[in-house]
Amino acid sequence: MQSAQVTWHPHSVTRQDREQLNGHRGCVVWFTGLSGCGKSTVANLVERMLFARGIHSFLLDGDNVRHSLNPSPAMLAEYGEDFARRFGLGFGAEDRQENIRRVGAVAELFASAGLITLSAFVSPYKADRLAVRKLVEERGAKGDFIEVFVDAPLEVCESRDPKGLYKKARAGELKNFTGIDDPYESPVTPELHLAAGTASAEVLAKEVLAYLQNSMKIPSDSDFGG
Repeated sequence: MQSAQVTWHPHSVTRQDREQLNGHRGCVVWFTGLSGCGKSTVANLVERMLFARGIHSFLLDGDNVRHSLNPSPAMLAEYGEDFARRFGLGFGAEDRQENIRRVGAVAELFASAGLITLSAFVSPYKADRLAVRKLVEERGAKGDFIEVFVDAPLEVCESRDPKGLYKKARAGELKNFTGIDDPYESPVTPELHLAAGTASAEVLAKEVLAYLQNSMKIPSDSDFGG
């Protein structure tokens, strides 16, 4: 069978055109950390702050993406067993890798559209996060991928356990759970290291906003009359 020919088609409206229209740069802000560390909470607060300033953004959340772009085989059962097995993603190492690869590709597209793209995923493996960084920065520029390590100790995350996942993992009801029987590979040199075990989500969100301003991804507070 002859292989399909795939050609990249340049757009008549460039990324620079879109960023100029928006009044700010596009980038990917990648929140990573253990389940229950506060990734989604902080990311949602950041998006609300950006929205209040008229900044164009979009939040890709791990659970929401699993409901649409990357559903489990069980969620695709209506399409047939073979289809579900082929295209559904579970939580083993290879499936997690593919989950992050797909999300990274979508995040890069959003950033290229000039959006501040917030991504909140456990994304436990360094190699997967590095692959997304490489894609984003090759298509854009160095500094367009901002890794945010939302760092809360395991015991703090377990004490929160908003979904009851740690309890199930400890009981052996949930396999391959990050932090229990599957590793979390912490970022070594993230752009931002948030002390999520001690500081409030509001304080952490302001740290992220300050970074975006200081790195000139978005205008400073003075440009908003603040």
